[in-house]
Amino acid sequence: MYIGETSKKTGLSIKAIRFYEEKGLIRRPERIGRYRVYQETDIELLILIKEAKELGVTLSQLKGVITYKNGKVDWANIKTFLGKIREQLINQIDDIKRKIDRLDKCYDQINP
Repeated sequence: MYIGETSKKTGLSIKAIRFYEEKGLIRRPERIGRYRVYQETDIELLILIKEAKELGVTLSQLKGVITYKNGKVDWANIKTFLGKIREQLINQIDDIKRKIDRLDKCYDQINP
């Protein structure tokens, strides 16, 4: 599919798609004449990049994670990375819960 349709399908701007391509986050797509032609794997990676960024993952982190094995995306490597991000988020939740508990104790000790 061409870049315009890819943009609509991923919710990313054409400029962002070209930027991710330039940075090596996705492979340079095949061309038909002057037009880039994106595959379903490219769409999946672009959606992953978009969602990961919304979770606070940096592009440099993603660049080290999005790798290829035998010409195909190494989804196992990406899954391992996402598992680590999940673990970090759970740790943050636990930390926030501890802080709330401490705050509640302070709050309960105050007698106006």
